[in-house]
Amino acid sequence: MVAVGFYFSRRNKNSKQFTTASGKIPGWAIGLSIYATFLSSNTFLGVPGKAFGGNWNAFVFSISMPLAAWIASKYFVPFYRNTGEISAYTHLEKRFGTWARTYAVICFLLTQFARMGTIFFGIALSLQALTGFSMASIMIVMGICIIIYTVLGGMEAVIWTEVAQGIIKTLGALLILFLVIKEIPGGFSKVIEIATADKKLSLGSFSFNFTESTFWVILFYGFFINLNNFGMDQNYIQRYHTAASSKQASKSVWLCVAMYVPASLLFFIIGTSLYAYYNVHPELIGPVKLNVAAEKFGTAFTPQQINDLSTSLSPSDYGDKVLPHFMVTKIPTGLVGLIVSALLSAAMSTISSNMNASATVFTMDIYKKYFKRGINDKQQLYILHFATVVFGLVGLGTGLAMIGAKSLLDIWWELSGIFAGGMLGLFLLGLISRKTKNTEALLATIIGVIVILWMTFSDRLNGEYAFLKSPMHKNMIIVVGTLTIFLAGVLLTKLKTRRIAEASSN
Repeated sequence: MVAVGFYFSRRNKNSKQFTTASGKIPGWAIGLSIYATFLSSNTFLGVPGKAFGGNWNAFVFSISMPLAAWIASKYFVPFYRNTGEISAYTHLEKRFGTWARTYAVICFLLTQFARMGTIFFGIALSLQALTGFSMASIMIVMGICIIIYTVLGGMEAVIWTEVAQGIIKTLGALLILFLVIKEIPGGFSKVIEIATADKKLSLGSFSFNFTESTFWVILFYGFFINLNNFGMDQNYIQRYHTAASSKQASKSVWLCVAMYVPASLLFFIIGTSLYAYYNVHPELIGPVKLNVAAEKFGTAFTPQQINDLSTSLSPSDYGDKVLPHFMVTKIPTGLVGLIVSALLSAAMSTISSNMNASATVFTMDIYKKYFKRGINDKQQLYILHFATVVFGLVGLGTGLAMIGAKSLLDIWWELSGIFAGGMLGLFLLGLISRKTKNTEALLATIIGVIVILWMTFSDRLNGEYAFLKSPMHKNMIIVVGTLTIFLAGVLLTKLKTRRIAEASSN
């Protein structure tokens, strides 16, 4: 990957090449790049754990993608291509003022720091079990390599390395599935038999219950998250500008969906197959349950008590640990190398994309606006390089800070949900409600953020304030937050229009 960065550094001589690869990337390569960004190490490790510990309810997230992709290809891609602005947030200032652009940029950057940190942390946690190296050394070596090839090669290196990484990830997943099935007497038919008997293939309840993780909750959540990805996330918007035409950019969105949906299904099948494997060989999962029990119950119990407590754990308690355990114990040494490269690729592709997008947003939306407007292209390229290094180090530092502080992970993910809901609602308000102006948008955003904060943190209310708790599932935060900002903005606009009409008639 570093060698690829050196190869593309020969052409990386101006800011346009660094941020958009001069708009000469073919649509199929952009599609593979977006697919690789979607298929992060969190998917590679987290989805099999979800399927092992529960069912296929989370797969509904992938089912929602085609509708979001249709909206993106029909409206978002042409919109961003026509603006000609490399930043996804410049148009917010034109619509609502400086506050809107600054708000979206801050939300985006904080979300990227959280995402890079969690990916660094997650991949180090897994590779520690596979390689025996310390988590800190894994993060530092990986971080330095990513920073080098991203700075040297720019967006062109990011996209072409992601093409390679997307292929490596998929091959790694197929190899894991083959090795799991091979170990099960009766093969795939036995997997289906066990999964059907234990209801592991369920997509969730179809009741309109928004307090639990039903089919509809995940469908709405997936639709709004994917809408945010395609419509507000600089990682994706920047790729629209690397295509030679709007048609090629739209094709890239559909190619991503066509690849990601079956790929995510593949990871659910892996998780279900692992469940069947350890159902057939329950004695082999003992060490995992013992380790999880030791982490969960700590030193307050004797080894015998922890051993007894481990038998009471449910599959959801140790689902995320199962795939790394299978790799360590059952995959031949030579093939583990391919799996490690697939895991590293899953992490590197997402982090490099986050670094480049963050540097672009900082340069265009912060540095050039607030510090130095009239910089030439050479100075702009220098700032892009500098920002890439800084944001890479911040992401690495975030990951290192998470070692031994797993609760930080949950806090950051909650915050990223807050940011996503606010950004998407404001974007849709500006795009759809053309009569909405600065004041109405600001008030709507304040109302929406208050609602999002209430839904996020109200579960901490107890006693006499318990009645104020949000009744909805956490995955509904982005749905309700987005709709609140959009609908509040539309309502405030109509009220203002009515007041003006009444005043003029009088």
